[in-house]
Amino acid sequence: MKKGYKALLEEANAVVEVIDAAEAKTLHGQSDVVFVDLRDPREREREGTIEGAFSCPRGMLEFWIDPESPYHKPVFAGDSRFVFFCASGWRSALATKTAQDMGLERACHLDGGFTAWRAAGHPVEAVVAKPRT
Repeated sequence: MKKGYKALLEEANAVVEVIDAAEAKTLHGQSDVVFVDLRDPREREREGTIEGAFSCPRGMLEFWIDPESPYHKPVFAGDSRFVFFCASGWRSALATKTAQDMGLERACHLDGGFTAWRAAGHPVEAVVAKPRT
C-alpha cells in the first residue's frame, strides 16, 4: 500500500482548519455558517445531529459540491463557511481537504466530530427515520 488512512489523515489535518467543540459552538447559528453532517443516515437516526446541520453522506460530497454534477446541491454554491463533521473527525478531515481542493475555501472540520460535540454538552437534535422503500 502506497499510503494508508493514517497518512491521509495526517496530510489532511496539516492543511485544513481544525476546530474544537467550543469553537464550533460559537459558530453554530451564524447565518453564514453551514454545519455539514457527513455521517450515514442510520448513524444520524441512532444518535441525532447538531441542530440545523445539512445532511450530506460522505459518499455524495464531491457530487453535491460540483456545480457541473447532476447531483449538485445549492447549499454548496454560496460563500458560506462550512463546518464538516462525522462521528470522530476522520471522515470530516478527509472531506474538508476534498472540499477545499474543489474550491470551498472557507471549510473546516470539527475535531472529535459529533462525539466531541455531544461530550461537550452541546445541543443535539433528534433525527426521524425516513420510510425506507
